[in-house]
Amino acid sequence: MHLKRSYLVPLSLLLAATLCSLSLPQEERAKNLKVLPKNISHEDLEKEMRSYNKALGVKCDFCHVRQTDNPKKLDFASDDKEEKETAREMLKMTMRINKKYFKSGKDEQGAPMMTITCYTCHNGQKEPASKPPASLAPPAPPTPPVTQEAPQQH
Repeated sequence: MHLKRSYLVPLSLLLAATLCSLSLPQEERAKNLKVLPKNISHEDLEKEMRSYNKALGVKCDFCHVRQTDNPKKLDFASDDKEEKETAREMLKMTMRINKKYFKSGKDEQGAPMMTITCYTCHNGQKEPASKPPASLAPPAPPTPPVTQEAPQQH
């Protein structure tokens, strides 16, 4: 009888630990990641998306469609918006530029570190500017001074 009791306590603890671990919510993994690391944490993914929001001056619905069954929520996995594919292509472009020209290495999670970012070109705008604003344009060259001809004497 003493032998059975010695197994009962550890077995109860094991059962309790198993039940507790089943009740803990598991972090939901993002679906349909094609450029960002598939093992990115939810927190890091949100940080990354917020950086795109700031870099382009947009909200999440710029790239993501609303859910059909609940229009108050976004369908992050959907590829129905062209802007999402454009963002992927632009991200791949910046990664190629950084790898080829800046050799910036990897961060602590193993993701490529960016020297060139979305903000580099977009500066908080949906579309990158193709020329500097007038306030930043170089000044016009000075006009040569007007010289008055001396009156001719006859």
